[in-house]
Amino acid sequence: MGFLSNFVKVFPHLAHRPLHLIGESYAGMYIPYITKAYFEMQNPPVRLAKIAIGDGTIGSGESFELLPVASNNGVSYLLHSHTLQVSILETYPQIIGYDTEVLEYFKEQTVLCGYDLTLEYPQNGHFPTLTFTPGQKSNLEGVASSRKYKAHLTKQSLMQDAQDRFAAKFAKRNARVSKRERMRSQDVWKRDLAGRANGTIDPWYGCDLYSEMIDYAINFTFPWSLSQSTGGMFDVYNIPDALNPEAPMDGSTFLNDPYTRAAIHAPTSKNWVESITYPFGSKYSNGDPSVEPMAFLSGLATNATQHDVNIIIYSGNDDSLIPHLGSQVAIQNTTFGGIQGFTRKPQTPWYNDAYEFAGVVHQERGWIYVLISHAGHLVGYTNPVSALTFIREFVFGNNQTGLVVDMNGGGTTVVGGEVSSLGNEILTGEAGIYYGSATTESTYFFPSATIAAWNAYVETATSYPAPTN
Repeated sequence: MGFLSNFVKVFPHLAHRPLHLIGESYAGMYIPYITKAYFEMQNPPVRLAKIAIGDGTIGSGESFELLPVASNNGVSYLLHSHTLQVSILETYPQIIGYDTEVLEYFKEQTVLCGYDLTLEYPQNGHFPTLTFTPGQKSNLEGVASSRKYKAHLTKQSLMQDAQDRFAAKFAKRNARVSKRERMRSQDVWKRDLAGRANGTIDPWYGCDLYSEMIDYAINFTFPWSLSQSTGGMFDVYNIPDALNPEAPMDGSTFLNDPYTRAAIHAPTSKNWVESITYPFGSKYSNGDPSVEPMAFLSGLATNATQHDVNIIIYSGNDDSLIPHLGSQVAIQNTTFGGIQGFTRKPQTPWYNDAYEFAGVVHQERGWIYVLISHAGHLVGYTNPVSALTFIREFVFGNNQTGLVVDMNGGGTTVVGGEVSSLGNEILTGEAGIYYGSATTESTYFFPSATIAAWNAYVETATSYPAPTN
């Protein structure tokens, strides 16, 4: 708040203009805490209008990263119907080569780890606290809690971490690791019940389903398997991007330009860099000890309603690290406008300025959820056309597409209509996975027969039964 007080001293004409706080990724921590501090002030220096959090770390590491790998979410799980709903692996089945046996394995592990949360509309009761069960792999790496996931939320550090972890498997060759590294055959991986759990949590990975998914792609799935010789590469922020090395994304040239510095009143004594180690030079070896914002979102939502501040949660559909399911869990776990979560499933399409399908939007009681198709963690970078439309229409504008409104004769309706096929929590990703060295040299498409077999299976598969005591 001290920064904002000083800001309006420099720009006094902005003190009464609507302020929009917008950020992605770890801003899921920053923005709720900043907003909480704003509501605690008797005379805030600015007028907050909206906050927008994209692919944000609102919940725990378990809820935003581990749970969405393969989640039997939705009413279908409770009723044991024939609609299998998974998140990352159904959005991008290319990760596991459209292998239904591997999907079943991850489904089983999801249930055993307690990550099979059910989304209801409206939500009936709060979700239980998720816990992380480490395996031998995590213990070797010194990982025993979700703080691991908060400590690496920059693309640079996380990509390096992925490479280091993959390379470390070859450097630390005790008997167990060596045995696993000799399992180069995909069939052996699936059938080795001694090393792979059958009705129990996998002893090697534990509930680190996310690392297991990445390891599987690098070991067995083309084109990610091409990166093995250089330590393994999987772009956690943009699944269809299998470039190795990555295309350069350094914006420091623009930001450090004297004209840019002058325009934004940035100091010339320091240079902009892509990222820094959070939290700002401290000695927290396990990352940020702050409580995740989901713990106080209901209170924040109550203040937001009283102060007429809208809350926008948006996600890029191609982001694997903080995918949209984690954001939806946070929304459905929050009480706003006197009701917990949305009362209707998000299933209204929206379109960008090029008249292309851009994703799904839903609005209720001052909360807006937007899923952006063909966009990764960095929405503006990976899909600038849709990002521009989204910012103009839903953040700075008042586009009511997806808004639930009361009808005169009773009941509700949704502006822009609803498409039932968009309401199963899954939006199929891009068909092609592009690869090359820093620039796209080719794009790989799986055979149409493989895709057809997968689709037929998913349409008829049932949810994995919950374990019995």
